[in-house]
Amino acid sequence: MAVMVVPPLDPKPWPTLGPDICDFLDERAVYGPGDRRGDRYTCDAEVRALIARAYEVYPKGHPHAGKRRFKRVGLSLRKGSRKTEIMALVAYAELHPEAPVRCDGFRRNRPIGRPVRDPYIPLVAYTEEQSDELAYSALLTIVTEGPDADLFDAGLERVMRAGGDGKAVALAGAPNARDGARTTFQGFDETHRMVLPRLVKAHQTMLANIPKRPGSDPWSLETTTAPEPGEGSVAEATWDYAQHVLDGQVEDPRLFFFHRQASAPLAEVVEDDHAVRAWVHEASGEVVGSWSDIEGIVSLLRDPTTDRTYAERVWGNRKVVGAAKAFDAAAWAAKAADEPSAVAGQLITIGFDGALFDDACAMVATHVESGFQWPIGVWERPPGVEEWAAPEDEIDEALAEAFEDHEVWRVYADPPYWQDTVRRWAGTYGEKVVIEWWTNRRKPMAYAVRNFAQAIRNPESELRHDGDPDLARHIANAHRRPTNLRDEETGARLWLIGKERPDSPRKMDAAMAAVLSWEARGDAVHSGARSRSRYRTAGFS
Repeated sequence: MAVMVVPPLDPKPWPTLGPDICDFLDERAVYGPGDRRGDRYTCDAEVRALIARAYEVYPKGHPHAGKRRFKRVGLSLRKGSRKTEIMALVAYAELHPEAPVRCDGFRRNRPIGRPVRDPYIPLVAYTEEQSDELAYSALLTIVTEGPDADLFDAGLERVMRAGGDGKAVALAGAPNARDGARTTFQGFDETHRMVLPRLVKAHQTMLANIPKRPGSDPWSLETTTAPEPGEGSVAEATWDYAQHVLDGQVEDPRLFFFHRQASAPLAEVVEDDHAVRAWVHEASGEVVGSWSDIEGIVSLLRDPTTDRTYAERVWGNRKVVGAAKAFDAAAWAAKAADEPSAVAGQLITIGFDGALFDDACAMVATHVESGFQWPIGVWERPPGVEEWAAPEDEIDEALAEAFEDHEVWRVYADPPYWQDTVRRWAGTYGEKVVIEWWTNRRKPMAYAVRNFAQAIRNPESELRHDGDPDLARHIANAHRRPTNLRDEETGARLWLIGKERPDSPRKMDAAMAAVLSWEARGDAVHSGARSRSRYRTAGFS
């Protein structure tokens, strides 16, 4: 079984409140939404093992005796492993006025538990629409349909102790400054979906809140399925951090991270019934595999209409790039490099794309001789702002500075919403320099996307970039839009790019600008364009 445990299991077990907490849940909790809703809960062996590890405390005689060993816990399990219910059960115990969740001394060498005084428990989901459908929804069921319902005052947005001294709340972002300082336990559910900058920042802010109430020994729990590489999700950052701790690159004794996956790529086993069944069992683990519909999952995986890349990630819990993604975000990240030693004054191309009142606007430059890319500017509507217009004066100024600092061969600009502006640019800088490059022309656009995708995938291509995080995020957000066009060289189906859905808040305009800039660079190279500058690039440092 392919597992990652940080830190590895110790030869001598640490003292833990876990067994007492699980006994408490067996007696006082019920199952959340699902087939067994409202039935008395029973902690299986896997739940007991995970809770025991999460609630380890420093032993008697230690300077931190009785304090929690881990302040940050991450669980990465395949789809359908009841991760959300585990988080809800932990939140229920943390909120309950009688649960033994903090050490109150030792009986011999065994820790004795007590409840938290005045708990504050934010449970964070990736969208406001989902905040009451994930961990919080399960908690609400456990509280209202369990034997201790009279101990709580429950609502759609918060569950309070009946006495008013403590509550759990559903959130889709960071708590306010006052509440943030009160946190005793906090949960982040489905962190592979937390990719928006607002949520990533909220996660960082909330982790920083943990030390603010040391007397309550606060901590965080994150649950996820394997993240998609390059998306910049909270789950991906936690995974990478855990790997650094495991490798000894970072020292953090406060982190516990558990991940289980299928060891082989799905493509290696999917044609063999026995092999794919074993693959699902491996990703599931013994306990989850004993009650899961393994045959149903196997049938899904072998269905030729299934998106097998997605299925490999969620059912095998493996980090793989989604087939729907236009570009390989991990390969893009690998192409980050230092700027060539001489770019100022050199020949460049520019791509421009964006909306006027929504989404984002972006301008990306490419150094013709070296293939080095960087964003001149990325302008996005700030979170929470309903009425926003792209700053035309600022965009004009950015383009003017590019012309002052470099020799611009071509500007390929997608004109919708900006047609008057693009024509004005053409009047200023020349009609042969500023070109209306309509991205709704399917065939030219499909080939431009193909060329850019090939440059990203090919480690030998000249494409390099400055590692800008906004451009990387937009590259990762771009999704394929299949066409009926075929590559005349290979016969492969061509595609366009777009957002994952029309109303998605995940912007990708900078990716389109990068495609246009790269296409202009290719045209410059093909035409034999040369800089008039006396400076030459000296390569990458």
